[in-house]
Amino acid sequence: MTEQPHILVIDDEASIRLLLKNGLAAKGFHVTTATTGRAGLAAAQSQKFAAVVSDVYMPDGDGMTVVRELRATQPDVPVILMTAQGSLDLTVHAVAEGVSEFIAKPFEVAALAEQLQRCLNARREADQAAAQVNLQSEEMRVRFGLLGHSPAMMKVYQLIAHAARTDATVLLTGASGTGKELVARAIHELSARADKPFLAVNCAGLTDTLLESELFGHTKGAFTGAASERNGLFAAADGGTLLLDELATTSAAFQASLLRVLQSGEVRRVGASVTQRVNVRVLGASNAPLAELVTAGGFRADLYYRLSVLTIDLPPLNQRTGDVELLARWFLQRANQTATTPLTLTDEALRALCAYGFPGNVRELENALIRAAALAANGMITLDCLPPDLANSPTTHSPTLTDVIADRPTMDELQRRYLEIVLDEAQGQRRIAAERLGLHRRTIQRLINRYGLEALPDDEVASDDE
Repeated sequence: MTEQPHILVIDDEASIRLLLKNGLAAKGFHVTTATTGRAGLAAAQSQKFAAVVSDVYMPDGDGMTVVRELRATQPDVPVILMTAQGSLDLTVHAVAEGVSEFIAKPFEVAALAEQLQRCLNARREADQAAAQVNLQSEEMRVRFGLLGHSPAMMKVYQLIAHAARTDATVLLTGASGTGKELVARAIHELSARADKPFLAVNCAGLTDTLLESELFGHTKGAFTGAASERNGLFAAADGGTLLLDELATTSAAFQASLLRVLQSGEVRRVGASVTQRVNVRVLGASNAPLAELVTAGGFRADLYYRLSVLTIDLPPLNQRTGDVELLARWFLQRANQTATTPLTLTDEALRALCAYGFPGNVRELENALIRAAALAANGMITLDCLPPDLANSPTTHSPTLTDVIADRPTMDELQRRYLEIVLDEAQGQRRIAAERLGLHRRTIQRLINRYGLEALPDDEVASDDE
């Protein structure tokens, strides 16, 4: 038998409490009632509720106080406010405090039951999605060396999972050093082709003849130096996956040849007159914006659309706030496996790493730590061990508002970035940040916990609420 969701109803009117207790019970809910906000909070401290329904205006305070204090201990429980005097100001503040939904008095019990069920379904789906993302994040780290808990990387993990479930061509974009080949390997290893070969070729710097020979193979005597017959990477990867990197550097003639292969599933060795059928999933990669090259006439539009059935854009490291420390400690942990002396980072060196922009992305960070490990005395990586450009960079990073919206973030990510800026300006003081944002300090703390940001410990700001 399915367990009944336990709902807390807080209202000072006995008739409302009785109506909701009996009406919601008839709809399959188990209901506990409270006559005041304080009584409701006391009940919430002694037991867990699936959701809370509260009146806005009560003799001992308002529903907003209930929401605010409830969020400090149960940040994810859905809360529905009942009100007969709704306003825009109330709605804005209530949403900021974490109210899930409103219902206007008078209302039908059936309407409230539907709202409760929607909230509970959304909560369950969110929990399932979070669990799945955490699993994906852990698998990406352990199996494929992809690290990051930032929203940008969580989105990448989800796209990898989607790509692995299909056999469509995928275009990987992003600056050099963002991990495009790691992502390609992850897609292959998570796909139905995992037991077949994964091969990669860098198209940059190869002439058309050499590139076609590398990919399609050649016959004996097809060109100078072709002393014997040779199969190409398409044939070698049959049944598996082939990553073509640096596609932006290829010529129009090669692009036409590649398009024919993608359309027909057949390759013809250089110098041959017959074709060979292959079953290969192609992943394309480029650190140049192919869409812009298409517009400028520098890349075939039909090939671009053929490749970009699914596009995964790898974010640069300077857009992955919070991931630098995670990556740095991971590289350090890996280096410690072979180091004769345990390696540690000083706080000053870590601050410099976190403040640096890393134009070379993850690869530059890894190389910086390899260099630092080689120079570290007694295993201690200090500021002097870091590359000069990194060590001499400002120790704080204050992004402008233009920086914050440059990549068109989601509203949730925009909120996180703005809160981070305000906290930085407030030197970690939650009280100051709350005043500047017009929010209660507990709301600020809830958002800090949600986004994994840093603020001063409670004992350092305990007097703020006195």
